[in-house]
Amino acid sequence: MVTSNLINNPSSTSTVTSSKSNHQYPINASSLLNNRGLHHLSALPTKVSTFSKFHGYPLGLSSTHTSQVHDSSSKFSHLSTVYAFPPGFSPKPISHIPRAATDPEANHEAESSVSEPNTKSKSKSNTLQLAIVFGFWYFQNVVFNIYNKKVLNLFPFPWLLASFQLFVGSIWMFILWSLKLQPCPKISKPFIIALLGPALFHTIGHISACVSFSKVAVSFTHVIKSSEPVFSVVFSSFLGDTYPLQVWLSILPIVLGCSLAAVTEVSFNFQGLGGALISNVGFVLRNIYSKRSLQSFKEVNGLNLYGWISIISLLYLFPVAIFVEGSQWIQGYHKAIQAVGKPSTLYIWVLLSGVFYHLYNQSSYQALDEISPLTFSVGNTMKRVVVIISTILVFRNPVRPLNALGSAIAIFGTFLYSQASASKKKGSEKKD
Repeated sequence: MVTSNLINNPSSTSTVTSSKSNHQYPINASSLLNNRGLHHLSALPTKVSTFSKFHGYPLGLSSTHTSQVHDSSSKFSHLSTVYAFPPGFSPKPISHIPRAATDPEANHEAESSVSEPNTKSKSKSNTLQLAIVFGFWYFQNVVFNIYNKKVLNLFPFPWLLASFQLFVGSIWMFILWSLKLQPCPKISKPFIIALLGPALFHTIGHISACVSFSKVAVSFTHVIKSSEPVFSVVFSSFLGDTYPLQVWLSILPIVLGCSLAAVTEVSFNFQGLGGALISNVGFVLRNIYSKRSLQSFKEVNGLNLYGWISIISLLYLFPVAIFVEGSQWIQGYHKAIQAVGKPSTLYIWVLLSGVFYHLYNQSSYQALDEISPLTFSVGNTMKRVVVIISTILVFRNPVRPLNALGSAIAIFGTFLYSQASASKKKGSEKKD
């Protein structure tokens, strides 16, 4: 029915309906016979709201229109195959249509001659894009961890530093919104109420990690933070989720590796260990809570969600920071200036820690829009490896052989977990 409408009346407007959706897409048939028409249709950007994929898991935000666009695109690709048009509809005369429709060899030749170069070029561009995304993400994360630790070595007040980092992120988002570089979401009372829980757990996760960074080596904190999947599986199971045996088995090397790394850590400190573990709890609860409370706000993208959570987290954290360590800030500031020599050096380090804290989070959300959750999870695991090695080289932390072995086992366990959880997700999708 679609093909007859397109051929008999090219100037009319036809409605193509996807069999998987109730939505209809009005399309001008004459534009479909143009190379640009289908190109623009199939190149529609697909934005996925993925704030909660912070460690490979979404906050329950998905793009409801993604499958509809691909459905319609695939139908038009099928239409072009039937009538021997290469993808994008080549401007051949209509008199060629009957021959192509009855000649399988012509179909095969047309498909192979056009699809092979396009596939190779797309593969190269996707690989390059993925390398750039991961490169920025890793670089920004490494810079943040280095300057965050440099500041904490001189000015050991993690509550103030964590508040400043949230403040920089809040200012950054206001600039993006005011310059219309990022669409500002519509603010409503239900939206703010829905953000209160995730923002609270985000605050707990951020400040706990900062406390851990101030007490132990950065590498040790990241090894312990690699145990986050353990908390995710345990808490989700309590809330009714079920996991296959391979997921449970994958968390065993994580527990074993983290335990071995903790026992053999040179800079071991109970506050540092506790801070990293509490940070895991905070971020896992943030992800779980967000899936439940933000289901009604799927139109808000991940970066905007993170921006507003940063703003609310700052309002949570800064008053508590004043109460916990505010009386020591002035004295600690003078000691830091004496130790560093130039006040400008300390200011630059603090500013860099705040800017790159926001940038690496922003890059992670943009990466989630471009890659699959499994690729993101594997990339996040490798990110910890890069950060651990970089900080060991910069700060020259002593590493015992058993400590290195424990760290490697824990990191490998997170990789196994990402593979097992991806298999679980594919299995549930097939059942649905």
